[in-house]
Amino acid sequence: MRVLAAMSGGVDSAVAAARAVDAGHEVVGVHLALSETPAALRTGSRGCCSKEDAGDARRAADVLGIPFYVWDFADRFKEDVIDDFVASYAAGETPNPCLRCNEKIKFSALADRAVALGFDAVVTGHYAQLSNGVLRRAVDADKDQSYVLAVLTAEQLSRAMFPVGDTPKPQIREEAAERGLAVANKPDSHDICFIPSGDTRAFLGASIGVRPGAIVDSDGEKLGDHDGVHGFTIGQRKGLGLPGPAADGRPRYVTGIDPDSGTVQVGPAEELDVWTVRAERAVWTSGQAPAEPFECVVQVRAHGGLAPALVEAVDGGLVAHLREPLTGVARGQAVVAYATDAAGDRVIGSGTICAADRERHAAGEAVSARG
Repeated sequence: MRVLAAMSGGVDSAVAAARAVDAGHEVVGVHLALSETPAALRTGSRGCCSKEDAGDARRAADVLGIPFYVWDFADRFKEDVIDDFVASYAAGETPNPCLRCNEKIKFSALADRAVALGFDAVVTGHYAQLSNGVLRRAVDADKDQSYVLAVLTAEQLSRAMFPVGDTPKPQIREEAAERGLAVANKPDSHDICFIPSGDTRAFLGASIGVRPGAIVDSDGEKLGDHDGVHGFTIGQRKGLGLPGPAADGRPRYVTGIDPDSGTVQVGPAEELDVWTVRAERAVWTSGQAPAEPFECVVQVRAHGGLAPALVEAVDGGLVAHLREPLTGVARGQAVVAYATDAAGDRVIGSGTICAADRERHAAGEAVSARG
């Protein structure tokens, strides 16, 4: 096959491209320029898409003996990822920009251009496994990225390749060193790539501005003021701007955010428990919504937040009736449904969380009975 290898300048994408070459594919490397100011987007292990990264990707391509290009996707990235991120926080949500980047950039804009140029697939260094259209968790559970890939449609998965998902990260670094790739020991990038300082609140404040509101307790009593709901997320404990814990000495957590009134509600830990998660814009990896409710395990954030659940497709979205409560469930994140079989954890589908309920709903029991 003729494949396009997305090379970020890191070790994972370099080894992924190398494995594609080993497999006999005709490989062309491409680095995505996603920033209008690339020189400002890397500070050690923070950020990505800098001139340094483009240079590292080019050198890796030279070692592999494959053609290499840099494609400018900065405008598309700003519109589909950065602007979406800011708007989502302004609406009281907690978005995951990696989800949007995969959905809108790497496996949409990039893949569409690749197909138009005659490529059969896009190769990336994501830690996930893909076989016959089935997306599964990576062998390395600590590096697994199937959660941020669960937004991909069946069509997008049909033209994707994840060559490193069957190997633990330490072995990938060893392989890179054996291949003579200079990025073998390059630090992994972390945090949000377009916020190299790591200070998300400051970035959002500069983008959104001051939007004062009140911090209230569970009874609606005002406890303090804030400069904008974008500075808070569900489950947050630190940085609330309150003088201390509640009167009973227990710590307070953000339990609710109302962007319309600008109100942030705080309360004790038990008020974070939810039993029902509702999501919109469901994506099913099979290409079709399940006709019947099904038992599975759901994940509600990139790291952690797993619980058994009964999931049903509803009006273009999905509802997950949890078998045990989860905390820190925030609007804007994804809920991903996994099934486990002999080959491991398989992604069934995902949706963008739009609501979470603390009450157990009779509908969940009725659905369980029907199942």
